Amino acid sequence: MSVNKSLAVILGCGMLLGTAQLSAAPTATMLADTCAGCHGTDGNSVGPATPTIAGMSAAYFNDTMEAYQSGDRKSTIMGRIAKGYTKDEIKLMGDHFAALEFAPTNQKLDAEKVQAGANLYPKNCDKCHDESGALADDDAGILAGQWLPYLTYSMQDFKSGAREMPKKMRKKVEALDDFDIDALMHYFASQR
Repeated sequence: MSVNKSLAVILGCGMLLGTAQLSAAPTATMLADTCAGCHGTDGNSVGPATPTIAGMSAAYFNDTMEAYQSGDRKSTIMGRIAKGYTKDEIKLMGDHFAALEFAPTNQKLDAEKVQAGANLYPKNCDKCHDESGALADDDAGILAGQWLPYLTYSMQDFKSGAREMPKKMRKKVEALDDFDIDALMHYFASQR
């Protein structure tokens, strides 16, 4: 075989192998890496308006992404981003983030509000947000250790109707004043 034919065969095989690799499905890590810009490396947010998604249950992640896709959950940009993924890709990402360790934020909080929130929590929140909001498997999302601004913005969305509030939660929230709600947000943000 001539040198030119050998080179052509080698180049042709290389191109075929390269094409096969390009058509391979993305891995969970590849998909999850697309979230790092907002949600932080390994899903632990460094931006106060963005939640940490590491450690959340796969079911909660999947339900949230599907709600963004359908428009059932309002957002600034997540609705557009979520539409770019298939159900299988969302499942891969959900499983990936569920396997990562949640790292609580280190932020300055008002100690008086944290204590007031601690007093309000048992009567108002513990039935749905187990273990001071730290239990990922309660499918209400992890509240403990999230950024205070994120928690506050989320509550504002619930109160304004931009995000659907569960009936049990609505009854509790309507009975609280603004200080109480702020105190509860400080309490959840303070939890480790």
